[in-house]
Amino acid sequence: MSLEHNADIAKVQEWLGHANVSTTRLYDKRKHRPEDSPTFRVDY
Repeated sequence: MSLEHNADIAKVQEWLGHANVSTTRLYDKRKHRPEDSPTFRVDY
């Protein structure tokens, strides 16, 4: 799955046609999700 290869969950949501990212997260089987990290959206 794309998420296992570090694809952005918002892009996967778009590709799958999910109206809500919560639906996409149901299919996310990774143990650690980068978007859950507090530094995920920080620009350096």
